[in-house]
Amino acid sequence: MPDHDARLALLQGWLARDLGLHAERIEPASSDASFRRYLRVFRDGGTLVVMDAPPATENVRPYLRVTELLEPLGIHVPRVYEADVEQGFVLLEDLGRTHYLARLGSGGDPQRLYADALQALADIQLRGAAAAAELSPYDRPPLARELAEMPEWFLERHLALELTGAEREMIALAFEFLIGEALSQPQVFVHRDYHSRNLMVVGERNPGVLDFQDALRGPIGYDLVSLLKDCYISWPRARVVEWVNGYRSLLQARGGSVGGGPAQFLRWFDLVGAQRHIKVLGRFARLWYRDGKPGYLRDLPLTLDYVRETCRLYPELAALSEFLERRVAAELPRANERVARQAAAAASAS
Repeated sequence: MPDHDARLALLQGWLARDLGLHAERIEPASSDASFRRYLRVFRDGGTLVVMDAPPATENVRPYLRVTELLEPLGIHVPRVYEADVEQGFVLLEDLGRTHYLARLGSGGDPQRLYADALQALADIQLRGAAAAAELSPYDRPPLARELAEMPEWFLERHLALELTGAEREMIALAFEFLIGEALSQPQVFVHRDYHSRNLMVVGERNPGVLDFQDALRGPIGYDLVSLLKDCYISWPRARVVEWVNGYRSLLQARGGSVGGGPAQFLRWFDLVGAQRHIKVLGRFARLWYRDGKPGYLRDLPLTLDYVRETCRLYPELAALSEFLERRVAAELPRANERVARQAAAAASAS
């Protein structure tokens, strides 16, 4: 961390002066797609984590509020020890350094890890009905805003495509279909980023769950698809369907809303997944062009593959499927290579 880091100096003062906490050292723990960052504080042989959320761009209140909603459900979220809302600091339990993606990448057993994650998700959705009622709805306005990021940032900005009027109309119709499908599902507590980088491997009540401050009340399939069609790791379709069917059975055994049969539940899963992954295509591109974060561009190919797969499976998305195959699939590697060359040239010039 740079010596001139003004937020770090402010944080050190908060820890020492306001909390009486002597930090032996402070190191970066992680960052995310927002302007938040997380710092690991070493003290007395143990560690804590501080969320640093600059008030000019971030607000810690939603995080604190959703923590209070999830803790009574038995979900292992980081315990909040102290918070300074005005300065944008939250002192948290340290859930360790190993997230699901790292453990899976080093040979961790996916059946055991996903069984834990699916059980925790069922607890959120089934025990969390009252908590969900306190959340804002994941309804038409946010769904539409998210989908609109894809034409603007992914198609036009990243791929440099010039869309025809007919193509814009086709995309609008496909988006309207996906919004209607999302709104038709049972509405539950939705974490919104329930995936392998936000699930920590912990010894008690695995997994530890992070990054839930944007929770809304929305489609039952959303968090399930975030987990099983993760933008950072993929699984064969047959295994995904097996997990989906097993999760439906888990919900059904506990009295949850699971639709008319496995086919309907899988349809919910796939189609809300298309909405999510279309949004992510735009969001990952925006993180580079607006926020200067190129790291997410490498995850665009898998995300696009998820959209292409779903569009091939559902006749209602046939026109979008044809467009993606004809106009988009071949352009993405070229666009990513262009950005890589630009970044390399900028690095060599600095």
